[in-house]
Amino acid sequence: MAHRLLILGTGNIAQRHAQNFAAIPTTTVVAAVDSVPGRATAFAAKYAIPHAFESLEAALAWGEFDAAVNATPDPIHLPTTLQLIAAGKHVFCEKPLAVNHIDAQAMTEAAERSGLINMVNLTYRNAHALQHARHLIESGEIGDIRHVEASYLQSWLTANHWGDWHTEERWLWRLSSAHGSMGVLGDVGIHIVDFTTFGTGLDISALSARLHTFDKAPGNRIGPYTLDANDSCIMTVEFTNGALGTIHMSRFATGHANDLNLTIHGTTGALKIWADANASTLDACLGPDIHTQIWHRLACPPTPGNADRFATALTTNTNGDPTFRRAAGIQQILDLCLVSNTEARRVTLA
Repeated sequence: MAHRLLILGTGNIAQRHAQNFAAIPTTTVVAAVDSVPGRATAFAAKYAIPHAFESLEAALAWGEFDAAVNATPDPIHLPTTLQLIAAGKHVFCEKPLAVNHIDAQAMTEAAERSGLINMVNLTYRNAHALQHARHLIESGEIGDIRHVEASYLQSWLTANHWGDWHTEERWLWRLSSAHGSMGVLGDVGIHIVDFTTFGTGLDISALSARLHTFDKAPGNRIGPYTLDANDSCIMTVEFTNGALGTIHMSRFATGHANDLNLTIHGTTGALKIWADANASTLDACLGPDIHTQIWHRLACPPTPGNADRFATALTTNTNGDPTFRRAAGIQQILDLCLVSNTEARRVTLA
């Protein structure tokens, strides 16, 4: 029997969830919820979902589902996820898990106490190149890691490939802290920090960060939106094995639509990973090639996506990765970036 899923929040990302879970034989989407009148009904009709509700409370009163995909706006993750956990529902939450580490930790502890499946949709875990690079590193192919370079580059503040941010609410809210945005740090920083630490298999032990918000409109305001969220971030980091690295991200990276890059330099080899939302590549400099700096493109076997891993976790009743605890740990790093920037100092992780 297929596990019954509810999709909470029917915005842009929810459409991908509806498509992904509909394609998995062990899951069936049975309901949609959205607080905006009419949106859940329209979404349910579009994806042949039998039930629609305008509040989570109404859906919980109905109760005929096993798990929920939480695709609500970032500040809503905490209260809605805690409600779902209290009702005994497994949760697949959009990133970031919460808007700060304290809230993310509270969600993690509640989920772990309940014994429920808890996972976060850090989408770039789906990159086959990232997964294969991690396998090569664990196999000892590049020796001991000594230096890391990572970036997440977007250009939607200088290009119109995703629409006009000056007029579209779905972009304007990402520029306003009053509307729940942590800026580029919260929006894509969580991805590139996960991408880097998962890809290398290393944790960050210390960091320094510099954030900047650029002038984008008269008075940095458009309608109800104060454009005060950070646009660019540069981090220097030290990993637990002593390796050093840089991680940077920007929405002003003209010429880049949505590019993640990770280069990992080891004592006996190096790897270069590129990914976007749809594809990824892996280049390697290994063996004798390290003496001539020759790189080769490697074939990467396909790996399950996050939706597939969540479905497997439901079937096996064994939590999958990335977990709430993993996402909470990354949120701690992002929070410390804000501390480092404000206090102009290096910070260490406890």
